[in-house]
Amino acid sequence: MQAVSVAFVDDHPTLLEGLRAIFARRNGYKVVATGGCCEIALDIAVTHKPDIVILDLNMPGNAFECIRRMRNLAPEIKIIVFTASSGINHAIDALQAGASGYVLKGSSLESLTEAIDAVMAGETYITKGFATKVIAALTSPQGAKIKLSAREEQIVALLLESRTNREMAEELHLSEKTIKNYMSLLMQKLKVRNRVGLVMAARGMPLASAPSRDLERIGLLN
Repeated sequence: MQAVSVAFVDDHPTLLEGLRAIFARRNGYKVVATGGCCEIALDIAVTHKPDIVILDLNMPGNAFECIRRMRNLAPEIKIIVFTASSGINHAIDALQAGASGYVLKGSSLESLTEAIDAVMAGETYITKGFATKVIAALTSPQGAKIKLSAREEQIVALLLESRTNREMAEELHLSEKTIKNYMSLLMQKLKVRNRVGLVMAARGMPLASAPSRDLERIGLLN
């Protein structure tokens, strides 16, 4: 099995060296680069193209803009925020900018490895306990009042099942272009910037087309 290539970006030298040393010794991981600021993070993404970039929010540069630019420069790279910042708005902004995971530094090291495994499997990971607060902020009270059409509800229901645009198109007998148009409209309506933000905003909404789900079974709480 091919090792997961990982890069760490944090302006705390001791923590950075500790993470590098720990993951360098672990089977299944390959540390390809480290850095201490947003500018270096972008250079790492372009030069090393790791599977995962794990970065802090509190470092030189605008971390949220860094995440957005990294997603544009190398959309195949998964981004996990590993930070002491427990602000709900920070988590929402990071996820909507393009991060796939948000892990608080007070968590165990195993939480970080769980996050890596989850995002590599195409899931979203938020530190347990903190995730419920983020979901509550995304889904109420304003979000719950947003009215979706029957077709939009169908698309959101399929999105919550991790269906691709092609699978949605086949299921609903529509073209992929039509699905993309609906996705763009839904992002505007729910005031999010990307697919991850759309999934998180949609969870918890009362959808007639979507069966009741346990959050832990759909990949947000791991």
